[in-house]
Parts: sequence; structure tokens; C-alpha cells
Amino acid sequence: MKITTLAALALATLPLSLSATAQDWYPSAYGAGDEIGAANLLTPEGVKQAVSLVRTGKTYPLAVPVDQHLPAFRHRSFRLYNVQVGQQAGKSLGPNKFTFNDELVNAWTGVGTQLNGIGHIGIDNVYYNGNKAADFVTVDGVRRLGVEKVPPIVTRGVVLDMTAYYGKAIVPGGTEFSVADIQAVLKRQGLTLRKGDVVLFNTGWLELIGKDNTQFLDVEPGIGMAAAQWLADQGIVAFGGDTWASEVYPNPHGADEFPVNQYMLAKRGIYNLELIDSRALVRDKAWEFLFVLGQPLYVGSTQVNINPVAIR
Repeated sequence: MKITTLAALALATLPLSLSATAQDWYPSAYGAGDEIGAANLLTPEGVKQAVSLVRTGKTYPLAVPVDQHLPAFRHRSFRLYNVQVGQQAGKSLGPNKFTFNDELVNAWTGVGTQLNGIGHIGIDNVYYNGNKAADFVTVDGVRRLGVEKVPPIVTRGVVLDMTAYYGKAIVPGGTEFSVADIQAVLKRQGLTLRKGDVVLFNTGWLELIGKDNTQFLDVEPGIGMAAAQWLADQGIVAFGGDTWASEVYPNPHGADEFPVNQYMLAKRGIYNLELIDSRALVRDKAWEFLFVLGQPLYVGSTQVNINPVAIR
């Protein structure tokens, strides 16, 4: 009995990423039927507090422009076509010679600045709140955990400038942000995290786009598992930044693929915001701000292009 008790205590002290079996991370703390995860932490009171951060009224678009040349993860691509329907060879419509441009986009929803929903990443075909792929994933989209379920994310945003912390214009790829690193940056910027926050990391990584796309995609700096667990325990709604995966890559601790995303999305229901352009925020030292996101409601999609706005 004594040995069993000691073993149980030892297991209980292990990080969730090491000790968890499937049953340890679902059902969700928000209920067995929950489909929005950490978005449950968004409240009217939190919105009012975030609105009080607005002092100047200056707005910052946080997306990168998207075209066919933007580097994207592995198989993904983007192609826009302009089609002038019924106007071939200079034709026009009606006696008033009406003409118009119409665009058709053939693209993956995970190109450019994006919201990765909690149905995007799974563990052996099990997704947030124990949803099994066989039960909700179809060729026409997911029947649960789609981005159309996510409420508007209007809350306090904070940006952590890792370039200043490391003293480099571009933080080297493979740099893992520890809990101590994050706490040090919070202290130097005079910030304390609050429940419901969106936390963004500025690494300078966007400066590589168009200059070294290979390096941009092959490696990146970002948070490791310990930092992810600490951030999740602060009650954040979303994490992300100016890289394409929002975690250190490749994984410096083994062959696991994107373990931070697995932990944050599948296990904790926390959203990932990728390719956020925080450069103007950093230039203005706008470390905290009102964060506003109303994503396209693509029914059945687990990720979608976005252009969130920061207001200070």
C-alpha cells in the first residue's frame, strides 16, 4: 500500500505532457459538451477592462498580406484569380456599360495570419474534449469544434518583445523560450498576465519572408512545453506570434511533432494565432492593448485567415 501511494504521488507530480493518458485530459474543465475551450474565459467584465486600455485610439492591423508567394507550411498554397464574368474581350453589361471585378481564391485556410481552432490539432485522432475524428470529421468539414463556434475574441492583448530580450533583430531559430525568459520579459515591460489574455511573441521572424523562405519554414524560435504549461495555467485564451507554428521548432527534446500545439489546443483548449505582425506594436512600445478579432465563420473549418486589430 505504501509503495502504491508513493508511486501515485510521484505520477501526480509529473508534467501533464509526460504523465497524461487520453482520459487524463478530457472531459474538459468546461464540461463534456464544450466546444470553445478557453474562449469560455472571455467575459463582459474582461471586455470592459480591456476597453479601458485604449488611450490614443491608434489601431494596428496584425495580419501579413497574403499572396501566392507567401511561404506556408509544407503542402499549403494560396492562389487568387480575378474573373470578369461576361466581360470577355472588353464586353460590358447593360446600356450603362456596367463592369466589375470578381475574385476566386483557391487556397488552404492555413496560409498567412490565422486562427488555429481547438479542432485543428489532435492526439492519435482524438481532439479537444475527447472528440474522436471518426465521430466528427468529414470531407465537408468538422461537425464539432469548428471556428464558427468561436465567439468574438475581444480581450486584453500583450506582446512580449523577445528581440530586445535576446538583443537580436531576429531571434535565432531553435531558441526555446523558458518560463524564466517569459517572466523576465514581463517584468522588464511592466506586465502581469491576467485571465483571458491573448499573449503574443515578437521574434523578428517575419523579416525572413522573401529573403530566406527556407530558413523561415525549416526552423523557428518559440515556447517550449514548460512555458506552454505555465502560460496555460495563467488562464490565457490564445497564444501566438510572428512565427508559423508559435512553438520552438524543430522540437529540441525528441522526435515529437508540435507537442506544444497538441498540449495547448487539444488538452487545454487554448487557441493559436500564427504569423501575427507585431512590429508596429513593438516600435511604439504598446505592450498591452485592446485585442479585437471577429473571424470569418467558415462552417466546419478548424482554422481560418484573420486580420485581428490591436487598439491602444
